Amino acid sequence: MISTNIKSVLELLNTFSTEQICVEYLEQMRWNGIVESPFDSTSIVYKCKDNKYRCKNTGKYFNVKTGSMFENTKVSLRKWFLAIWLVTSHKKGISSIQLSKDIDVTQKTAWFMLQRIRACFVVENNNELEGIVECDETFIGGKNKNRHKDKKVQNSQGRSFKDKTPVMGMLQRDGKINAFVVSDTKRNSIQPLICRFVNPEKTKLISDEWLGYNGLEKYYDHRIIDHSKKEYVSLQDSFIHTNNIEGSWKILKSAVSGMYNHVSRKHLQKYVDEFVYRYNLRKTPENEKFKHLLLHSNVRTKYKELAA
Repeated sequence: MISTNIKSVLELLNTFSTEQICVEYLEQMRWNGIVESPFDSTSIVYKCKDNKYRCKNTGKYFNVKTGSMFENTKVSLRKWFLAIWLVTSHKKGISSIQLSKDIDVTQKTAWFMLQRIRACFVVENNNELEGIVECDETFIGGKNKNRHKDKKVQNSQGRSFKDKTPVMGMLQRDGKINAFVVSDTKRNSIQPLICRFVNPEKTKLISDEWLGYNGLEKYYDHRIIDHSKKEYVSLQDSFIHTNNIEGSWKILKSAVSGMYNHVSRKHLQKYVDEFVYRYNLRKTPENEKFKHLLLHSNVRTKYKELAA
C-alpha cells in the first residue's frame, strides 16, 4: 500500500513520481485488490497489458479510469492528483486561470478539470442532520450598489431576487451543512429539503420568521428568531439563533466573488457543493481530503454537458 501521509505539494510530487504509481494507487483506492468490471459487477475480469482489463461477460475492455472523472482524459494522473490536492487544500478554492499555471495546462482544460472535480464534491452534500439545526437562505449575485447606473435592477432588494439565485442551507450546530440552489424561497421549495435531510425526532429546528418555514412545527420542535424585530439571539433561550449558518454564507459569497470572475446559475450548484465539501471537512487533514475525493471519484462529467 502506497503511504499517503502527505503534508505538502512537494511530498505529493515525490510520492506520485510516475504515472504508473498513480495508476496503481488509484486501483488500490477504487478496487482494494479486487478488480470489478464497470459493465457487469458479477463478471470475471481478465488482466491485460498496459493497465487494461477485460470483462468476460460483456467482452469490453476497461481501466481504472473508466466510469470515473478521469475517463477519456488526456491529462496525466500526476497532473490530476496535483489539481485535486490544490483544489481541496485551498481554503477559498482556486481559479481555472491559476490552476492552468500551476499544472501547466490551458485555461480551458483547467476549467474542465475543476468542473469534473466539483461534480465529485456532491458526496458531502447529503448528510442526515439532527440536534440543533439552523436553516437559512442566501442569494448569490452582484449588488445593485456596485453596478453601473444602466445595469441596476429595480426592486431587487431583500427576497426579491430578480438578479440573484437563492441558495437554501441546513447546518447542524458543531456538525455538517447541506446547501442547495433552489428556484425560489417559497414553502414548496425549501420544506421538502428540510424534511429530506433533517431528522424530526432528534432535532430542534431554528429558522427566522420567513413564511416559507410556516407549518414545520407539525413535524419539528421549531424555534423562530425574529429578525424583523432586530432580534438575532433569543433573550429567553440563548441557543435560538441562526448566526452559524449566516456566518457560513459569508464564506460562500467570499469564495464566489473573490475567487471566480463569473459563476452562472447553471453551474452554481457545483460551486455550492465545493463550499459544502470544504466546510464539512474543515478540520480534516489535507491528505485525508485528497483521499476522500479519490474514493468518491466515480462521477463522470462530459464536456458537452458542461458547454451546452
